[in-house]
Amino acid sequence: MLVTPQEPDGSPLGEALDEVTRALNSLDEALSRSDDLPALVEIVCHQVVRAVPGADGVSVTLLDHGAPFTASATSDLVVRLDAVEYREDAGPCIDAAKTGELQRAAMDEALERWPVFARACRAEGMHSFLSTPLTVDERHAGAINVYSTRHNGFADLDGSLLGLYTAATELALRSHTRYLRAIELSEQLRTALDSRAVIDQAKGIIMAVHGITADEAFSMLVGQSQRQNRKLRIVAEEFVNGILTQR
Repeated sequence: MLVTPQEPDGSPLGEALDEVTRALNSLDEALSRSDDLPALVEIVCHQVVRAVPGADGVSVTLLDHGAPFTASATSDLVVRLDAVEYREDAGPCIDAAKTGELQRAAMDEALERWPVFARACRAEGMHSFLSTPLTVDERHAGAINVYSTRHNGFADLDGSLLGLYTAATELALRSHTRYLRAIELSEQLRTALDSRAVIDQAKGIIMAVHGITADEAFSMLVGQSQRQNRKLRIVAEEFVNGILTQR
């Protein structure tokens, strides 16, 4: 996902896009080093401060069976303000997560839409809000939330920059998640094949020793596994190793 930065044109837009590019390249490096989603979410949270001009506080909200929680935040203040939003079930990140649409508001509009949350933010010096939905996979969805002390709200450009960064971040995290799941599936398959091989080996020995069928040999192994309350693979492995050490 490495992004090749272009030559800066010196304009505010060019500088802003450069910051987004650097943030995405930084995330790409983090993905190559970490398999821990919470750690990656924390990196995303702190990078948004760079990607969105005027961001004075950022958090990432995730949903756990529909219940929101703050997975990462740049300050305790942001965590407390998020908590007000969750308690009231009203605020920009809640709306972004529920509707799948970007939410942008200055204080006057926020007071009309989310009065309790807005008053709590105003008391703490936060006056502008920007939230965009974040979806990694079916288990991980929520929103990225940006707070600002500015009174004039976030501009259209700020929303576009956050949307650009979020879209690229979702793509990167989804690809990374699929990669990790493929590795996990491969490990499970290898374990299953190894288990099948040792169980078949144990069955063959039991059949030869007792002169019984494959089904009867398997039933003997299953019975031993149940009596010992241990996995069938372990019982079979120990049986085979015991026979080999007697030779």
